[in-house]
Amino acid sequence: MSAREEAEPVPGVPDVFDPRRYAAGVPYADYRVLRDHHPVSWQDEPEVLGWPSGPGFWAVTRHADVVRVLRDSATYSSHLGATQIRDPDPDDLPFIRRMMLNQDPPRHGRLRRLVSRAFTPGRVDRFTAIARERARTLLDRAVDEARRGDGTVDLVAAVTDEYALLNLADLLGVPESDRRLLLHWTQRVIGYQDPDEAGPAVLDGAGKPVDPRSPAMLRDMFAYARQLAAYKRRHPADDIMTTLGHDTELADAELEMFFFLLTVAGNDTVRSAAPGGLLALAEHPEAYELLRAGKTEIPSAIHELLRWHPPVLTFRRTAAQDTELAGRRIRAGDKVVVFHASANRDERVFTEPDRLDLSRTPNPHVSFGDGPHVCLGAHFARLQLRMLYEEVLRTLPGLRPAGPAGRLVSNFINGLKSLPVHLA
Repeated sequence: MSAREEAEPVPGVPDVFDPRRYAAGVPYADYRVLRDHHPVSWQDEPEVLGWPSGPGFWAVTRHADVVRVLRDSATYSSHLGATQIRDPDPDDLPFIRRMMLNQDPPRHGRLRRLVSRAFTPGRVDRFTAIARERARTLLDRAVDEARRGDGTVDLVAAVTDEYALLNLADLLGVPESDRRLLLHWTQRVIGYQDPDEAGPAVLDGAGKPVDPRSPAMLRDMFAYARQLAAYKRRHPADDIMTTLGHDTELADAELEMFFFLLTVAGNDTVRSAAPGGLLALAEHPEAYELLRAGKTEIPSAIHELLRWHPPVLTFRRTAAQDTELAGRRIRAGDKVVVFHASANRDERVFTEPDRLDLSRTPNPHVSFGDGPHVCLGAHFARLQLRMLYEEVLRTLPGLRPAGPAGRLVSNFINGLKSLPVHLA
């Protein structure tokens, strides 16, 4: 190291908590500062958008440390404080802990095994054909819309939102008349930091926003889950709610939580990843041409697009005991937040991480997590993305941005609210 390098001051710790920052784009430059100089850094948690302040948390930004946290559930618990950065109301915490996402082994493993029974090979085969036809239909409509207008279309409004919603409804077995409810619930829970998504906040008696994960805000969803399960017991079909509704090992409260998890996570994973991948291809026309020419395989392209635009930005754990990570002393009870998008750009793991390389191999991205909580629906998500991208390549000779994408105000979900493109 040169004398000049030794004399350079260490940059300060940038704020990567404020959800409003993400509406302008994922702060990759700040992530790099953190990885290089403050890989486990303390972040303040001030009041933002009417939501109360919190005690702060440790931001984990290097790939190796993120994987370590995700794999070590004994030290970094999903159960103690749940998995969102914001602390839930203490009165709501026992309720929120009932969700599989917010449990630790071994109880987490039992619930995971129960719900995995619903993902049968036959159901996967049937779903593949339906998803492909749905992608084709939506894309053909989008092309017609662009031709009738100025050659541009918003792919989020015309294709990806509907694609994710209808796929989820089909998988769950939600009747067509009720399918918009799934999007409403997703926007309310996932997009709560963004007024465009969730609408005006519901306020409590003190004028503070009510947590969308609280029992009061989920009562309508849970009532619907019970009604749907009862209907499926009387009228069984080839869908997940029929399987769960007939599972005698599953308590009613567990079924409600599964419906919540599958509705929110199942919808928003694809709803965020699909337009993110299409935006990457629109911004990298040379990569799109390689894909259309068959010079890059679709499976490896999907992994790279997921690395480039992970649907989930962060997940929280709580230290179950005093420990040390990257030289920082962490106390029992501290919040520890892993940053997936930062880990996916870690130069220590990925060669030229800021270059989109659809043939990248190996590609150990953490877009679907790692460890015991690795995304249960990852296979289904990749399947949906493959069907969509294959139909995009068949339908659209070219893809160019027609303006900036509209981004979600969220430090949790890497969402796009709009994606205007020129269709060639």
